[in-house]
Amino acid sequence: MPQTEDINFSDFIASSIHDMKNSLNIQVGFLEHLMHSYHDKVDPNTLDQLGHTIYEAGRMNVNLVQILSLYKLGNSIYPIDISERSVTEMLEEVVLQNQSIMKHKGIEIIVDCAPDHYWYFDRDLVGGVLVNALNNAYNYTQDKIRIAADIRDDQLEIRVEDNGKGYPARMLNENVNSNKGVNFSTGSTGLGFYFSSRVAAMHKNGERQGVLTIENGGAYNGGCFVLTLP
Repeated sequence: MPQTEDINFSDFIASSIHDMKNSLNIQVGFLEHLMHSYHDKVDPNTLDQLGHTIYEAGRMNVNLVQILSLYKLGNSIYPIDISERSVTEMLEEVVLQNQSIMKHKGIEIIVDCAPDHYWYFDRDLVGGVLVNALNNAYNYTQDKIRIAADIRDDQLEIRVEDNGKGYPARMLNENVNSNKGVNFSTGSTGLGFYFSSRVAAMHKNGERQGVLTIENGGAYNGGCFVLTLP
């Protein structure tokens, strides 16, 4: 009898997620091309609907990347590269990824970071955390987002602040560095916070390790997503 090859279900899911991510990237690129090409040729409501579709597709793509990254981290096959990098360049790259959809919604993004700030971190993982934070801020801000970085107490503090209503008390009272699972009443999986807290904890220096926190206040008195790396 012919032997049947055992298929690892987790590997199969990861491969499928990778294919979906690539396909979704193509679709997002095409939708952004449509928005630019027909910006002055269709009514504003249609553009708003297209912009919202691009945002949701982009958010889904970020989720797929996070799931794939968590799978690789869990199986110790993620090529972690924590090395010294320019903080400003990383922040500007993250903003550039979101610039088109932010501009369409009329959101002003301010990057506040000294050009001589360098730190040790994995660029792709930390960039993924900040893209997730910007996606969240996009959904709740009125029209301003500030992404800032500074060195405090010998640690790198990166903040994503918006001028929305801020985080609800329920979220502020929860520990975002733990996996709360799925909330069926709100539809939240907690994936973004779980991924971000995992990435933060991977960055260590002596007895210190990275921490993710959320708070209200900041420059705009709105929601503040804070990533601290030792």
